[in-house]
Amino acid sequence: MKSTEQTRINRRQFLRKGSATSLSALLGMRIPYLPLLPAGLTPVALTQAAEASVIPQKPGLVVLNDRPINAETPAHLLDDAITPASRMFVRNNGVPPQLTRAQSADWKLRIGGESCVRPTQFSLTELKKTFEHHTYQLQLECGGNGRSEFFPPARGNQWTTGAVSCARWTGVRLRDVLQRCGIADSAVYIGYNAADTHLSGDPNKAPISRGVPMHKALEDETLIAWALNGADIPALHGYPLRLICSGWPASASGKWLNEILIRDRIHDGAKMTGSAYRVPCEPVPPGSPVPNSALCIIQSMPVKSLITFPKSGIQQNLAAPLNLRGHAWAGDRAVSAVAISIDFGATWQTCRLKPPVNRLAWQQWSTKVTFPQTGYFEVWARATDDRGHSQPMVVPGWTWAAPRAAAARRQLGALRLGLLQRRRALRVRRLRRGRRLPRSGARRRLGQSSFDGVRTVSYTHLTLPTKA
Repeated sequence: MKSTEQTRINRRQFLRKGSATSLSALLGMRIPYLPLLPAGLTPVALTQAAEASVIPQKPGLVVLNDRPINAETPAHLLDDAITPASRMFVRNNGVPPQLTRAQSADWKLRIGGESCVRPTQFSLTELKKTFEHHTYQLQLECGGNGRSEFFPPARGNQWTTGAVSCARWTGVRLRDVLQRCGIADSAVYIGYNAADTHLSGDPNKAPISRGVPMHKALEDETLIAWALNGADIPALHGYPLRLICSGWPASASGKWLNEILIRDRIHDGAKMTGSAYRVPCEPVPPGSPVPNSALCIIQSMPVKSLITFPKSGIQQNLAAPLNLRGHAWAGDRAVSAVAISIDFGATWQTCRLKPPVNRLAWQQWSTKVTFPQTGYFEVWARATDDRGHSQPMVVPGWTWAAPRAAAARRQLGALRLGLLQRRRALRVRRLRRGRRLPRSGARRRLGQSSFDGVRTVSYTHLTLPTKA
């Protein structure tokens, strides 16, 4: 009797070496552009599975971990130009505070640190009365977004593409508050502390305390925010006060904010030292050991795109053009172009691209596409930023730590998706307190083992009937 591991290896070898006939048989349809599929990649339809939803106030989100709570948003639920609170991903590191009405009303923010000239404490009411209010639409993205596509798997929550949002945040500029307190010439960094508690329950341990250099802290769009889309920030997203540093890993945007330190050194709080949120400063061969001294803190996130319409699995009439749309963003930069491909990147079609509503907001793109025949198709989307940096079509499957590089996000088209789903759907395990959940689809052994390379292209299913 074969072991589970032998079965996984055999399946992996079959998918890697499978002929056009065998792969088409698995899908139940022809794959017109299969010869153009980059080596080492497998049709996405063979790696996807059912989704699970377990957060009542966030229907449709997929929970990756329940302690701390971490959940991502399927791509089709991110179709709004302004992300609703109910569809924002959740990335927590500790246990959120359970605040009474009195505690919320009496919330205090301390400003201090070695390079703060006049340490000061502000109540939430004082912040609102003292400083000018600003509202921006700002993208937030987890530094690990896309991690599930790497093999061997990288440690951490197995995010697919849904750890990103772009909502409207209202608050005061961090710069205005820091200048009121005095910024010494020695200032190089800011760091935050917050009211969430460590999973161990140890009051002497902080779950996370990160920061950004002064140039990022002093940007117009860096906010101390109290409102999300015109309402109080929801508890899971940092109520009553949150730091917003858009364009950088969302871990720099501290929730339940109660202290900001102006530092005369790189902030050394929890998850700022060692290898946390860092990548090799220079490219290294796969599997190479990298000393901490050769690691650099992740700053601006790379250019990425997402296909949000249609949802994976739709049926499409061959005679009708297919409307496509989505978002693109590029960390601190703007996106200059988005293109899509239906032939695994052999040719590209330029999309319409809207400008951002303000700096650091994502941008909407749209286009129409027609297909030459029935069969299995994948639609890939690729964004380019204003410095000419483009999403690579395929990146190596090995990653040192977090998958900061993002290849073209792919959305796939498939014939007879209903049959595909019945064959490939996974049973979703019940949520168990304190246990990390398997990511349906992304955590499947089939999905992990079938990649030598990693597509960071956007993906969605569509079905082309056998008759036009």
